[in-house]
Amino acid sequence: MKIYASLLIGFLVLSSTAFAQFTGPSATGRISTVTEARSAPVDTYVTLTGNIVAHLREDYYTFRDQTGEVRVEIEPEVWRDQKIGPDTKVRLVAEVDRNAAGTIYLWVDSLQIVD
Repeated sequence: MKIYASLLIGFLVLSSTAFAQFTGPSATGRISTVTEARSAPVDTYVTLTGNIVAHLREDYYTFRDQTGEVRVEIEPEVWRDQKIGPDTKVRLVAEVDRNAAGTIYLWVDSLQIVD
């Protein structure tokens, strides 16, 4: 009986890692534009390509693509010591959010320089 229990436990451990899949929300988001992101529902993930053109205050910046501008929040750990200026093209993966005043902004999950 102990052998069967040991085999069953071993099989369950091995099979659970072989079939493990992440079932949470996608952090990649669909490729989008600022205009589309502004009209997307809160908690939607988007992927945008453009430029960070201005620092507003604290962790808030202005992001611009070919369709417009939007405020983004980029926490220090997201920068990963990358040097990025207004002429540097970047790809952001971000979550659409709304502040207490109702203004749409993007909470940036990842930032990557685009060559």
